[in-house]
Amino acid sequence: MIDGLGYIIQRVEKHILLSYLSLEGDIMGSCRTELKLLLIVFAVLTVWPFSARAMTEPKKKIEIYGKNPAYWQYNDKPALLLGGSVDDSLFQIPDLQEHLDLLKSVGGNYIRNTMSSRNDKGFEVQPFKKLANGKYDLNQWNEEYWKRFRNMLMWTQQRDIILQIEIWATFDYYRDNWAVNPFNPKNNINYTAAQTGLPEQVNSHPVLRENNFFWSVPAERNQETVLKFQQRFVDKILSYSLKFGNVLYCMDNETSVTPQWGSYWSQYIQAKAKAARIRVHTTEMWDKWDLADAMHNATFDHPEIYSFVDISQNNHQKGQQHWDNAQRQRERIADNVRPLNNVKIYGADTGRFGNDRDGMERFWRNIFGGLASARFHRPDSGLGLGTKAQANIRSMRMLTGKMDVFTCAPHNNLLSNRKPNEAYCLANPGSEYAVYFPNGGEVTLDISTLKKPPEVRWLDIMKSRWLDAQRMERKGKLTLQCPSQGYWAVLVQ
Repeated sequence: MIDGLGYIIQRVEKHILLSYLSLEGDIMGSCRTELKLLLIVFAVLTVWPFSARAMTEPKKKIEIYGKNPAYWQYNDKPALLLGGSVDDSLFQIPDLQEHLDLLKSVGGNYIRNTMSSRNDKGFEVQPFKKLANGKYDLNQWNEEYWKRFRNMLMWTQQRDIILQIEIWATFDYYRDNWAVNPFNPKNNINYTAAQTGLPEQVNSHPVLRENNFFWSVPAERNQETVLKFQQRFVDKILSYSLKFGNVLYCMDNETSVTPQWGSYWSQYIQAKAKAARIRVHTTEMWDKWDLADAMHNATFDHPEIYSFVDISQNNHQKGQQHWDNAQRQRERIADNVRPLNNVKIYGADTGRFGNDRDGMERFWRNIFGGLASARFHRPDSGLGLGTKAQANIRSMRMLTGKMDVFTCAPHNNLLSNRKPNEAYCLANPGSEYAVYFPNGGEVTLDISTLKKPPEVRWLDIMKSRWLDAQRMERKGKLTLQCPSQGYWAVLVQ
């Protein structure tokens, strides 16, 4: 930096002093001194601000929590990520600020955003400029798309909301969505199907992997023509997002392609961030519902590529199996603990992946299971930010606001007389215990390490209402019987 300033000063000084060659003695020396001072001021004012912006990390930053790497921290404080939202490509919706305000008002701090541009609801726009001939120029941007993205980054940061973006919106590249996608060779002026090998038509589901758009990276087909424009798109995203500290990066949505694709983009994004002297966190989202499937090995087994793991597809599972699958993965990474995120929780009466009850149970099991985040998927497949989602987010924040969840861990071993899926325990034994009941019930909680008479407080989840606290007699075992059927949580301290 200093060397650069010196070079600028020397070069400009040389050229300007040529105009003063006729001056002699003290006058010449005085001019030279004053000129140097002016040049230093000029160089600092013009060069320094740009360099500082390139090197300074955002003041508020999402990071892995230093004291417990199963969780996140934001602005140097531990953060439990809870959310729900109405759409996938949230930056495209016209009432985004109001939606973010609603989320914030119920205790939410976490959204998902795919960089999708598929025209689902009529207000979505594409990232590239459309020409008069009806085709796109991949070298020109549609400023409205990027304005919406920038606004979302700014508005979420203002509200301390963490944003998990998905770079490649998988379903934009298949079936009818691919037919109108700017990257489709028939829709742009930049390359042809013959030049790239890209198909003009893909009628299959993404699990069949029949669009070689996702095979462009060097470790696969190394299709440089396509890769150049893919890189340009990602660079444009990063030109905005790296200025904000509330962003997590997921490479794809429900991908079935080879690990080389996600690995390439994860390392590409990390390299770009490193060059800007900024640290970012990346993951991949695989399609398989079973977390034990080999497809998930690429994220679980490679922390050097992915600093956290998104396990959203486990939220297709139900009941006790949903819990057990997630706990096996916690054990799997016990030697290298990382946050396990759930940016999509399925389950709504309107969808195909479980009902309202399934969605709400999954939300609570994830947090009581020691996972880092929980967000209701958008309708119709999830509860979004509807009234039931609001009640659950609000109640979860009410409960976790009265305990130090970051020092707790799943402890179903402290429960007895428990039926499958009847109750779940999150505890710091000897200090505090929380138990979640999906539909009423009665269990026995081992509080033998608690050194004082316990205080018991019941939370009516759907009403977001605490019942009066009760001071109980100090015993080794505590019987917990729900006040009624329905969704309950209880805090014992």
